[in-house]
Amino acid sequence: MKTYVYPAKEELDALLKRPVRDASELNATVAAVLQDIKQRGDDAVREYEERFDKVRLETLAVTEAEMAEAEKLVGEELKEAIRIAHRNIERFHAAQKFQGEHIKVTEGVECWQKAVAIEKVGLYIPGGTAPLFSTVLMLATPAQIAGCKDIILCTPPARDGSVNPAILIAARTAGVSRIYKIGGVQAIGAMAYGTESVPKVYKIFGPGNQYVMCAKQQVSLHDVAIDMPAGPSEVEVLADETSDVAFVAADLLSQAEHGVDSQVLLLCKSVETAKQVEAEVERQLSLLPRKDIAAQALEHSKAIVVHNDEEMMEITNRYAPEHLIIETSNYMDLAQKVINAGSVFLGPLTPESAGDYASGTNHTLPTNGYAVAYSGVNLDSFCRKITFQHIQPEGIRSIGRAVELMAEAEGLEAHKNAMTLRKESL
Repeated sequence: MKTYVYPAKEELDALLKRPVRDASELNATVAAVLQDIKQRGDDAVREYEERFDKVRLETLAVTEAEMAEAEKLVGEELKEAIRIAHRNIERFHAAQKFQGEHIKVTEGVECWQKAVAIEKVGLYIPGGTAPLFSTVLMLATPAQIAGCKDIILCTPPARDGSVNPAILIAARTAGVSRIYKIGGVQAIGAMAYGTESVPKVYKIFGPGNQYVMCAKQQVSLHDVAIDMPAGPSEVEVLADETSDVAFVAADLLSQAEHGVDSQVLLLCKSVETAKQVEAEVERQLSLLPRKDIAAQALEHSKAIVVHNDEEMMEITNRYAPEHLIIETSNYMDLAQKVINAGSVFLGPLTPESAGDYASGTNHTLPTNGYAVAYSGVNLDSFCRKITFQHIQPEGIRSIGRAVELMAEAEGLEAHKNAMTLRKESL
């Protein structure tokens, strides 16, 4: 990590800028794969699975026999951990259910909203070096609570054609309808367009590498909704002289090990704190199995020393982190000043990993500064709100003339006439 001491305001934009890569070649590659899947369906998916995941598949769907085998392969302790996490996620998201009120906006005019589940949703779950079975719980649990009828899951298979058994156990626990052995761009294409095996969905959720993210953004232009635009995962930690440097270092490293492009940012109020954290990061890094990945992420990560809390929060809200961990002595006071963040972790005993797995909040969050405009995944992500209105005779008398005047002023005579006819009928 590189340390910046008391940077000037005009330096902040450059300091807080996320890395930008040339996406022109990436976009062209992804577009070609998506178009092929749209035209050739399952045949194209199988070919790309063989090319990219190095596996030849006869059938794309996970069978009941494979689900039964997963039950044997996953230990009871991990199953119980999955159940605990699922219960907490379910409890937190169930409390988000929308209760629409009937509003009498004026005499004779009543309006209301109803939340309706998106009928078909697709979940993408990465495999590879970190099979994110926790993300299955984060996405399928609120989908189930919302009442989505079809919950489709795609995840890349191993070279022997198997799916990580923990992903299958989490899928069964959270109520996934069907699971397919498809990874990468081909998974996004299959769910966006539908194939002989995979049904078309109405909205796609889930993280992935740059190819998956690019595919999600491309299909969202014309074919299907997505949860949010996203980039590499990130964390910002706020620390002071009272913070436990071992905790702070562990929190920074827990994000750095996600991937070489993960973003890690430390804000503190003394050079001494920054030095202590940096030394502890180096000590803990040497013990990690994924230290090579974390080390590369740390190369473009930063520690910023500021004068006071006001500067700390100004920079935080400017950066808009995906995860924000506040480990200062006055963490509750600073929490009140958070405007832009995906998810906030308060106090010395609340690591980001708690939210990643089992505290109950959702870990699918806006990255790359999108927290200024986007929420993380929640129950509403799986619903649409439909508005209703009902007008009685008193309502026509109350708003009829206003409607006529406004329609006439906009030059829309048919709009005016629709109201005029009703006025005259009374």
